[in-house]
Amino acid sequence: MSKYVEMTYDEVINACQKYMNDEQLAFVKQAYDFAQKAHQNQKRASGQPYIVHPTQVAGTLATLGLDPDTIAAGFLHDTVEDTPVTNNDLKDKFGKDVAFIVDGVTKLNKYEYKSHQEFLAENHRKMLIAMAKDLRVIMVKLADRLHNMHTLEHLRPDKQRRIASETMDIYAPLADRLGIGTIKWELEDMSFHYLNPKAYYQIVSLMDSKRSERENYIQDTINTLTASLDGLNIKYDIHGRPKHIYSIYKKMVDKHKDFAEIYDLLAVRVIVQTVKDCYAVLGAVHTKWKPMPGRFKDYIAVPKVNGYQSLHTTIIGPGGRPLEIQIRTQHMHDVAEYGVAAHWAYKQGNFNGVEQTSSNEKLDMVREILELKDETQDAGEFMKSVKSEIFSDRVYVFTPKGEVYELPKGAVTLDFAYEIHTQVGSHAVGAKVNGKLVPLDYKLKNGDVIDIMTQTNATPSRDWMDMVKTSRARNKIRRYYRNLDRDHSIAQGEQMIAEQLRSQELSPKEFMDKEHVAKILVQLNYHTVDEMYAAVGFGDLSAISIVNRLTSDLRREDEKKKKKQLEEEILNSGQKAANKSVNGHLDAATLKSKHNDGVTIQGINDLMLHLAKCCNPVPGDEIVGYVTKGRGVTIHRNDCRNIVNNNDSLGRLVEVSWEGTESNNNQSFNANIEIFGYNRAQLLSDVINRLNALTPNIDNLSGKVNDDNIAHIYATVAVNNSNQLAGILTKLRDIPDVYETRRADN
Repeated sequence: MSKYVEMTYDEVINACQKYMNDEQLAFVKQAYDFAQKAHQNQKRASGQPYIVHPTQVAGTLATLGLDPDTIAAGFLHDTVEDTPVTNNDLKDKFGKDVAFIVDGVTKLNKYEYKSHQEFLAENHRKMLIAMAKDLRVIMVKLADRLHNMHTLEHLRPDKQRRIASETMDIYAPLADRLGIGTIKWELEDMSFHYLNPKAYYQIVSLMDSKRSERENYIQDTINTLTASLDGLNIKYDIHGRPKHIYSIYKKMVDKHKDFAEIYDLLAVRVIVQTVKDCYAVLGAVHTKWKPMPGRFKDYIAVPKVNGYQSLHTTIIGPGGRPLEIQIRTQHMHDVAEYGVAAHWAYKQGNFNGVEQTSSNEKLDMVREILELKDETQDAGEFMKSVKSEIFSDRVYVFTPKGEVYELPKGAVTLDFAYEIHTQVGSHAVGAKVNGKLVPLDYKLKNGDVIDIMTQTNATPSRDWMDMVKTSRARNKIRRYYRNLDRDHSIAQGEQMIAEQLRSQELSPKEFMDKEHVAKILVQLNYHTVDEMYAAVGFGDLSAISIVNRLTSDLRREDEKKKKKQLEEEILNSGQKAANKSVNGHLDAATLKSKHNDGVTIQGINDLMLHLAKCCNPVPGDEIVGYVTKGRGVTIHRNDCRNIVNNNDSLGRLVEVSWEGTESNNNQSFNANIEIFGYNRAQLLSDVINRLNALTPNIDNLSGKVNDDNIAHIYATVAVNNSNQLAGILTKLRDIPDVYETRRADN
């Protein structure tokens, strides 16, 4: 990855000065001053003052030329989530637009959700719906995620992988659909670096090994092409195009090709003034070199859904080697790099609301998100539909009149019918594709011309729901049968919930009363109880999910009882306790037990304590106690797999915490670490020398090299706390050819 250079506040203001007047600039400066005061004394995981992060977010937005409200929101985007500032405070001081943008990127309150997955799904749903109302929301979020990815090295490896995975699944595709190539490529490459470091560095190594040869080849091609274009009397600019690491990997995997077989690893881009000039350059290229069959794409005549336009052709270049050449105008290039920001830069003043974008077919994504919101109540199902339809690869097909439609890859003719109109889909009986009869489950291909055949008396089949790819079509079919069978579905749904309660020996009369049901209607976004029962009866919701919500208070009480019984079990096993349990929990403020290494752990009195050997917790780690009758309490890290994967552990866990160990530099604890790198002479020696300089003791050291020449070194080192351990892992990554270091379990 290229070295990231942070912008200073003055550099952000200078970027804004290029297109803002004094009044607008003062507004942006006021937002910075407000954010700086709100985040005062806060620091990020890197140790930097927190204000550095919103400054980078605002800097990215200013580089894209966005309006003053968006830049202000960039400075303020974390104030509501991380400081006492409220959204009303922002509305009063900076206006409703800034407040709306900040609210769109502010996470929901986590305690409302029973799982982290549900919490994430609801937050993504909230953000996407806000984005559909004002695209500036996602511009701020993308800038926020971009800087977070650049500073990901300061987090634990498990968090790095989780955030990188979320970025690859949600934010890089969002940038792609909005056409912001300059952000999309960065997010993909950085995510790839953390998700698959081995493959990342292998590609980097392969690219570096042939770099000078490749650069010479590109320059020879540019020289030859320049001679051909000089006779056309047009203005042009030619340069080599850098290939992005993740795109190389994806093509190697998707097309089962070796590195040397990726044709567009070598590429030249020609930028001209007009569309006419694009085709003139294409003619000159094909006159000079022979084009490869099937490798020409005209994205000018048929743009991608995100607005991308360019001519792509792969030719047999000098020396018989394949070479991709891209041809576009400067405006097309700006759109390819900056997407909607190029269309709606502040100077055009078109960033407010969906109304001003309705005529822009490049933003069909907005319409699709709003439709999914109306058709999908469950947040998890909503995000599943977004990923499979809006962020998936696309196919482009035509009506007999030449109108272009784009659908997710794998869509069938019936999806196309519902895309045209609900009535066309509901009355479809067949289709013609390129003049030939095909069934309704025919998978669409790029360039297909589709004519849907209908009959007035035809109706949807229930089997169609398994046939279609898009949730738009599926929900239209589902809605037809829901309306047809509404009364039956309501009765069936109510019965299914009642039976589920009885199977748990609970009373339907007690838990299906108005008070219980009213509470979960709000949680699930249903207006009436009949809507919810119908959804269960039709299969949109599971009865068990409703029962879990209806009985959440009861289950919490049961957990408290189990905790109390567990504490009594500990006390009755012969261990002494100075205090009784308070409200079902051990009194963490007064009960203490001292570990025999001199570490004081707060939360439990007079019990045998052991640090788990499987995960080796050290001061600063988030920890939990696991109670074993007659053996006391074993202290594990919260993320220890022996705790996370143990279905029986929940009832035996007690809250514990460290006390007074961060400053106790005399105590040391063993921590297991793993180091991955490309094997070379002296690599192990370099690792040992670095560890000797960083830790007082190396308790264990071993290593192996796999068939791909990847070295895997395992070590157990002595540290005082988790901060020291994080520093050791960071400094080990500075060793040449080491690409990953992480905490390890036994």
